[in-house]
Amino acid sequence: MAENSVDPVSKSTPAPSLTLLGLGAMGTALARTWLAAGHPLTVWNRTAARAEPLAALGATVAATPAEAVAANRLVVVCLLDDASVEAALDGVDLAGRDVVDLVTGTPGLARARAAWVEQRGGRYLDGGIMAVPPMIGVPEAGPYVFYSGSQALFEEHRDTLSVPAGTRFVGADAGFAALYDVALLSAMYGMFAGVAHAFALIGGEAVAPSDLAPLLTSWLRAMAGSVTRTALQLESGDYTVGVVSNLAMQVAGTPTFLRTAEEQGVSAELLAPYFALMARRLAEGAGAEDLTGVVDLLRR
Repeated sequence: MAENSVDPVSKSTPAPSLTLLGLGAMGTALARTWLAAGHPLTVWNRTAARAEPLAALGATVAATPAEAVAANRLVVVCLLDDASVEAALDGVDLAGRDVVDLVTGTPGLARARAAWVEQRGGRYLDGGIMAVPPMIGVPEAGPYVFYSGSQALFEEHRDTLSVPAGTRFVGADAGFAALYDVALLSAMYGMFAGVAHAFALIGGEAVAPSDLAPLLTSWLRAMAGSVTRTALQLESGDYTVGVVSNLAMQVAGTPTFLRTAEEQGVSAELLAPYFALMARRLAEGAGAEDLTGVVDLLRR
């Protein structure tokens, strides 16, 4: 896995030019960062008015996607979805073009789009952005992008791609960037679900959310250490290594969480599915294991 921190292009050499399709919040943030770093930039957006502020900063505004693609070898796409990418590039000559697709999608869509671009004579790199627009171009905020697909394309344009955010190349399989992206975001939403349940529990009580927040933050940070243990257990196939609280003990405690939710008038719908999986794994005789066996249930 290759990793770069944000690194402005040296002022002693001309910054490479590139094209950007799509000027939503993320696309605009990318565009502003490349322009600030001195990269000649051609932009296109379906709603042309969005390009006007960038034109004032020196961007060249193309009237059509074909005109924008023809302007530069490196073409970065930051549109709404995969269907928008196909609509924008349909009929456009991609021969000799390096297409970097930053649209959030699935691994399957990325692989199909890679084949689609390659059939048209271009090279393809898929990207999964691990940042929100305000983080772009701000190294201390820690933004980065997963990239997968053509490693030759990645290596050739690494410096340019590293300007708005750090880069992490995760493999020649074009679907891997989306896979890493969605895996991390899925874990994030799981965390958000737990946080939502925690705050719901204290609603109506004489407990201020701002009093619970720092305790919740420190607790989640401490529990994050279990991620590495889970990974090692999955790789070894032994889910009993390093167990602190085994599955049997944890399942025995779940009724308390459900009763507390009932007492507080809170729905248990965020917790109940996970508890049900824990109980299923226990019923298979895995009481001495960690919670890692739930992963196997999800993959069945």
